[in-house]
Amino acid sequence: MSIQQQAAQLLDFNQKFDVVLLDNVVACGLGGAVQGVEQHFCQQILTQLKEHPDAWTRVDMILEFSQSQSTKFYALGILQDVIKTRWKALSREQCEGIKTYIVGLIIKLSSEPGSLTTELLYLNKLNAILVQIVKHEWPRNWPTFIGDIVGASKTNESLCQNNLAILKILSEEIFDFSAGVMTQNKAKYLKDTMCDDFPQIFELCTFVMQNSQSVSLVHETLETIQRFITWMPLGYIFRTKLVPTLIYKYLNVPEFRNVTLRCLTEVASITFGKEDEESADLFCSLFTLTLGQLKQMLPLTTNIKEAYKNGRDPEQAFILNLGMFLCTYLKIHGSLLESRANMHDPLLEALHYLVLISEVEEKEIFKICLEYWSTLTFELYLEKPFPSDTVAQQVSRRPLYYPVLSKVRLIMISNMAKPEEVVVVENEAGEVVRETMVDTDAVSLYKTMRATLVYLTHLDWYDTERIMTEKLESQVNGSEWSWKNLNRLCWAIGSISGATIEENEKRFLVTVIKELLGMVEMKRGKDNKAIIASNIMYIVGQYPRFLRAHWKFLKTVVKKLFEFMHELHDGVQDMACDTFIKIAQKCRRHFVFVQAGETQPYIKEILNTISSIICDLQPQQVHTFYEAVGYMISAQTDSLMMEPLIEKYFELPNSVWDNIIQQAAKDVTVLQERETAKQLSNILKTNIAGCGAIGHPYVTQLGRVYLDMLNVYKVLSENISTAISTHGEQAAKQPQLVAMRAVKQDVLRLISTWISKSHDHKMVLDNFMPPFLEAVLADYHRNVPSAREPLVLSALATTINHLGECITVHVPMIFDAVFECTLEMINKDFQEFPEHRMNFFNMLQAVTEHCFPAFLQMPPMQFKLIMDSIIWAFKHTMRNVAETGLNILLQLLKNVEMTEAAQGFYSTYYLLVLQHIFSVVTDSSHTADLFMHATILARLFCIVEDGAVSVALYEGDATVTGPTTNQVYVAGFVSHLLGQAYPHLQEQQRRVLVEGFFSLDTNVSGFRDHLRDFLVQIREIAGEDSSDLFLEERKQQLEAAAQEKRQQQIAVPGVLNPHELPDEMES
Repeated sequence: MSIQQQAAQLLDFNQKFDVVLLDNVVACGLGGAVQGVEQHFCQQILTQLKEHPDAWTRVDMILEFSQSQSTKFYALGILQDVIKTRWKALSREQCEGIKTYIVGLIIKLSSEPGSLTTELLYLNKLNAILVQIVKHEWPRNWPTFIGDIVGASKTNESLCQNNLAILKILSEEIFDFSAGVMTQNKAKYLKDTMCDDFPQIFELCTFVMQNSQSVSLVHETLETIQRFITWMPLGYIFRTKLVPTLIYKYLNVPEFRNVTLRCLTEVASITFGKEDEESADLFCSLFTLTLGQLKQMLPLTTNIKEAYKNGRDPEQAFILNLGMFLCTYLKIHGSLLESRANMHDPLLEALHYLVLISEVEEKEIFKICLEYWSTLTFELYLEKPFPSDTVAQQVSRRPLYYPVLSKVRLIMISNMAKPEEVVVVENEAGEVVRETMVDTDAVSLYKTMRATLVYLTHLDWYDTERIMTEKLESQVNGSEWSWKNLNRLCWAIGSISGATIEENEKRFLVTVIKELLGMVEMKRGKDNKAIIASNIMYIVGQYPRFLRAHWKFLKTVVKKLFEFMHELHDGVQDMACDTFIKIAQKCRRHFVFVQAGETQPYIKEILNTISSIICDLQPQQVHTFYEAVGYMISAQTDSLMMEPLIEKYFELPNSVWDNIIQQAAKDVTVLQERETAKQLSNILKTNIAGCGAIGHPYVTQLGRVYLDMLNVYKVLSENISTAISTHGEQAAKQPQLVAMRAVKQDVLRLISTWISKSHDHKMVLDNFMPPFLEAVLADYHRNVPSAREPLVLSALATTINHLGECITVHVPMIFDAVFECTLEMINKDFQEFPEHRMNFFNMLQAVTEHCFPAFLQMPPMQFKLIMDSIIWAFKHTMRNVAETGLNILLQLLKNVEMTEAAQGFYSTYYLLVLQHIFSVVTDSSHTADLFMHATILARLFCIVEDGAVSVALYEGDATVTGPTTNQVYVAGFVSHLLGQAYPHLQEQQRRVLVEGFFSLDTNVSGFRDHLRDFLVQIREIAGEDSSDLFLEERKQQLEAAAQEKRQQQIAVPGVLNPHELPDEMES
């Protein structure tokens, strides 16, 4: 008999279960000796067996007789699923049976000392299953659980060790991971119960620490205490012998010092009230005692950097944990130490340790220390933000920290992370190359280090200048010369832009640039020159304030950038163009007005030599260059002077454009050539770059090429459509057609960009919209689906958003051309035509917000299609489409309330919308939009409760026999809807839920919490994770924190990159 035939017997629950056969099937399914068809078949059998409702009844037999660890884990997986999803459906007898079996198995295994090592993974899985049972049973059905586990622990050390691991997991489940996994009320109930039973747990931990000689048991006890410290009552920490035991008994023992430090870190993270002198004394004592022990273990003279480099894993972990302890304590209780004169010496010793730890060459350790230094320096700056050389001595806190802060400055300058703007880097092979991928972790580290160094600079500019000048001199004389050292120094120099007064900045920057330019001339080798050039460009790009105040220097820098644009070393041209555009954005006015000592604006010289400047640049770099020059031109406010600049600006691309158009007039097939299409695309991209920078005045250039551009669009579109119709969809991938489509897309981007920048709506509507709509709409409608450009929909959305209600008159024509044909493309599934899909709903949202009256003029069948598409959108699996659909629906509900068509709308669509919203609310793939769901549902309930819906929603419902109201009917409708979806919900539960919907319909946050508790409850019963229900709230908290952080950064000169500052903040 083949293994396939044998495996099928496992699904027959009427015959004796064959554990040996299961072992063979599991081995086959995991890909042992058998591969291919048989392996796939075995995997299917295992899946079907796991899903069988009675499979859990075989688990005890499998665990007892199986010889395979994999099979045992498979059986435990079956049991875990039953506990998570069907526990409440099992009889009390079955629950007690499972509980007794698992407890017995754990006691049997963990009572054998060797099992804690040989069966560790198996035992951990059993422990996790027991905790899941406890969460269901304790305390109602198992009130003695804590007492039972504590009592059993005193009989056997290995059993005690495993029981502590169980208590540790239970603590984590209740106090750390309960949000979203259980209802708020249940989580609070379990927390209160665990706190009530805590004396028994603490007594057990104390008993172990006093009596046990087992290293592994004591270690497990300390780890368990670490988890408990965050929530145990403060009295257990300071009114017992816990802290002295940790410090004097375990901190200096190598086997326990890491876990002990982690315990002390948890204690250090506890906060208390300012008026609580008793707690203040206790925390000062904790710090003094701990530091005293640390000085014996790690003298202050220790070279921690070298000790870490030469240390083993536990020793390196100790340094990391020490850094964590010191940073945690000082961040929370540093002000307490400052306020007591007798604690100043311990404080300075702790800071000395932190400086030494900050020098360790390990990124994670450095980031821990950096967070503290950043917080400390920010607080010291905020205390009184003024130049440090005037009245700093009046501030009480700063002098205490001055000696330490000078060392921290040196560390920050010597280790500055790479800014995002720098693209010329040294790779692992020691070669100078262009960076191809942005390291987001490095960018984040740079931003924190930049902010910290800026605060340090504000606190003492002259010390910062001294350190940087000395390190620069060491680069020039060669004593510390290396690419790494020069890079880090220059990145640090660039990071303090704006952190001092202009006079200091000028003196310092002139010295720096002079020395670096001298190094370019002095150093030999292309790599050396590329590194130095990269640093010069980075630094000058960071000091726009200085450049604006010194025209000659600005002009010199720009000329140097033009030289670098001819340097073919990898990455140098990119940096030159990137730096040029940043300077152009921040110093634009200086290029269009005549400066002292000049005979004409410098922009004219740039425009006259543009062809020689860009001759060695790649197309993308040319577009960046044109965008930069566009920003300069935009600073010219006199339209009469601007027009000739724009004409000269586009002279080069226009000459190529005119030549192609003239050739096409003689022979239109020239547009089909791939090279011609690439030229057209580059010209259009150049125009897009210029248009985005110049804004509305670009109209003079647009008018010159507009009609020709639309004719090119129509010709290319016809060619593409013909090719796809003739040769099939695969033709769209041919290089020739790809190039032609790129031209069409660039045309649409250019028009869309200009419309979004225009401020004369009448001119746009009268002169530009008719030919645009005539060229684009008919082409889109008649094209085969794969040849339709999604950017058409995007351009229409941009146009409607910008022109607003002015374009309402054109909406019917737009919808006739694009609505139904696009809907047919995207309503077959959730995957095809993703760009069309998103752009379609963006367009629909624009019409809903700005041109809603157009909807009211549509025939009922067309409006029904719109409603169907909105429902389709918010049920979509693509998150951005679903969000847009919900926004459209909410805006539509708001708009329709204020119209005469409201009652007709409610009669037709109210219950339909309500039903579909509930269907996505209870769909776990849509939980990220919970707040939006709650907002819409609250509005739907509110308009019924307030009587805004006067039409009888129950009309035509045969189940309604007597007099009723809309509110009563909707309550019954929702209750019935939920009852069908969740049969286990009792009528009383449904009634309370619906009553809550009505009572909270004016409080969206309360409505959201009520709705979320319901979802947590039904997921808890189904055994599903519900932590995702809190994602939106967490996202809002993060956004609020980011906004607050940005406001703080804006308030401190120099913290933000000068190119991130709003234009109105430019000096």
